[in-house]
Amino acid sequence: MKEKLYGLVEAQADRLLSMADQIFDNPEYDGEEFFASGLLEDYLEENGFAVERGLKDWPTAFRATWKQGEGGPRIGLLCEYDALRNLGHGCGHHMQGPCICGTAVALKNAGIDKPFELVVYGTPAEESLSAKVTMWENGYFRDIDVALMMHGGPDTCVDEKSLALSNYTITFHGKGAHAALAPDQGRSALDALLLCFNGVEFLREHVREDTRMHYTIAEYPGPCNVVPSKAVANISLRSYSREVLKDVCRRFEQIVQGAALMADVTCEIQREKDLDNKVPCYSLNEVIMKNAEACGAPGIGPVRKKTGSTDFGNVTNHMPGSCIRVQFVPTGTSSHSQAFVDAGKTKAGHNALLYGAKILSTTALDLIETDGLMDKLWADFEEAKKKA
Repeated sequence: MKEKLYGLVEAQADRLLSMADQIFDNPEYDGEEFFASGLLEDYLEENGFAVERGLKDWPTAFRATWKQGEGGPRIGLLCEYDALRNLGHGCGHHMQGPCICGTAVALKNAGIDKPFELVVYGTPAEESLSAKVTMWENGYFRDIDVALMMHGGPDTCVDEKSLALSNYTITFHGKGAHAALAPDQGRSALDALLLCFNGVEFLREHVREDTRMHYTIAEYPGPCNVVPSKAVANISLRSYSREVLKDVCRRFEQIVQGAALMADVTCEIQREKDLDNKVPCYSLNEVIMKNAEACGAPGIGPVRKKTGSTDFGNVTNHMPGSCIRVQFVPTGTSSHSQAFVDAGKTKAGHNALLYGAKILSTTALDLIETDGLMDKLWADFEEAKKKA
């Protein structure tokens, strides 16, 4: 049956690779991925899936389903298709939708003789607005028992974890004045901003070593001979534990308030988004990697322990989930880079897409056909969640 699935993936290759190249050539951003989502929706509909186009807050999100019999596992297949502004597909998201479509169609047509359901979710704006967070809040993903994804990368591997993230926009409001003639009448918002940044630097010494803190000035504060009346910063805080990050956020917000107090200005603290750390499902990772080795995927590597932040983490806090990363660039190459863009339409990039579909389809087959495997995944997930 696994050999049959390989063949069913290869039979779709021309169409899948064409879709990937078209998405690559037409990068879209921030929940406005109408071309990419339309391509994927049309393909799934052509292949017998019931497709819901546009999901509440997200016009370019979609849900596609196909069901065989009653009961059985509900296999969730998730994909992203947004690009990075000023870079294009520097994270390889153009591969994901075609890979997931190929996986779903192969499973549907394989003639598996057990009941199961396929649920494909298109999830926009992973790089910016993180659609999966509000999609969960709006009731989506609750119809699946496991969440599977594919990503291109420098090695073929799975992740163990990801960084929880909280993004802030901080605005200080002061009082403008002539910096030479009436400095006593001014209250510098920029002073407060610099005090805030300095406070973050002092905080670094007293947080867990996996904590990350990044900041930048978001708006030009004006000429040096005018006391700045407004100063704006963008700040990101991260940790591999959401619980740890909660306390870091509390302490950071006190720094902002203290900086405003010292500069005698007011402050606005706007929390932009929160991403949770991934909860690993080790048994699911094992199944995925066995199938990666079985199909001959290139560049098999160890589990990826150092990762960034993703809204997929929010999904994996509620169910077993994992993402297979398939090699298409040299080991050590960073994502969000020109190297990822340059490899996007290469033979290696095309092969990664097809290997991803073979890995995920055979992983889903194991989950459908192996008695007790889904129960084991959930038991392992619940245990890992206690430690996350």
